[in-house]
Amino acid sequence: MADEELHKTPTDGQTEVEATVTVEEAEPTTADKGKGEHDDHPTLAEAATYVEDDEIPLGKIQSVLDSTVDESELTPQMRRMMQRQKENSKRVEESIKGTKANPSWYVPLFCTLMVIGLIWAVVFYLTNNTYPIPGIGFWNLAIAFGFILVGFLMTVGWR
Repeated sequence: MADEELHKTPTDGQTEVEATVTVEEAEPTTADKGKGEHDDHPTLAEAATYVEDDEIPLGKIQSVLDSTVDESELTPQMRRMMQRQKENSKRVEESIKGTKANPSWYVPLFCTLMVIGLIWAVVFYLTNNTYPIPGIGFWNLAIAFGFILVGFLMTVGWR
């Protein structure tokens, strides 16, 4: 048995070539029947050609797929799954709307404060404890760490 190779074969006696059907050759579903070329929603075959050419957005493809689904042909599990998906997407959209963003100046400000604090401390050490403000000594380090601390505390509030 270890020497035998397992092959997948179609169960209904068809060869693999006969079993393969492309989207263009497929029979139209009941939702596709009666649709003309001038309808708002293209058929599934037309949507497949659009995807290859990247001509329409994914949202339009989703609306095509939703419009081609016949609710009477769905199993109860599939109906529940579609309902859950709609509820999840609605919940995500509501949570996105509820988020607050910082103003555009917020990130550059806290980055600048931390860099100023770092430069202040480096200048203090490179000038043998005299500059940036002569005469206050090691308080220069307190000022440098103050800038860094304020910048860091701003990162905590960053959204």
